[in-house]
Amino acid sequence: MTLTLLEAAILLFVIGSAVTAALLRDVLGSIIAFAGYSLGIAILWVYLQAPDVALTEAAVGAGVMTLLFLLTLVRTVRPPSDELLESVGWRGATAGGALAAALLTTVPSLPAIGDPDAPVVAGEVTQYYLDNAYGETEVENVVTAVLAAYRGFDTLGEAVVVFAAGVAVLVVLRQGEFV
Repeated sequence: MTLTLLEAAILLFVIGSAVTAALLRDVLGSIIAFAGYSLGIAILWVYLQAPDVALTEAAVGAGVMTLLFLLTLVRTVRPPSDELLESVGWRGATAGGALAAALLTTVPSLPAIGDPDAPVVAGEVTQYYLDNAYGETEVENVVTAVLAAYRGFDTLGEAVVVFAAGVAVLVVLRQGEFV
């Protein structure tokens, strides 16, 4: 499996943002790096053709969570710090490196993006949805049928999460008063 230039750029941006968010001692800088990480993950989901997950990640991760972190930061006191980066001990670096290495060993077993012979695309489950979606749901678009009928509770759960995040932001913005 070879990476395209776009895939490599997105991957480097996401990893760089995550490491920066973890190592920065300045809380504001860390929050901004986290927002960049979340935005990079949302772009990655769009690239992987999962726009519903991308919208949720962009709304909750890059939007609402960043806003909540910033509002929390405004309401707290930050002690001054002379150091820019957090120091990491050899045990933490070794554990993080071992975890990253273990996760990277699984990458070659993933099918290429858009591979028509991938198990998910060529599998029995996909064919079942393609063959039976209209007959069972009377929805012409198979993706809509899967999201609304077969995965209805999951889609409802995603909507509840986005709604709850919006209510939390309103509560925080009103300084604890309910709308």
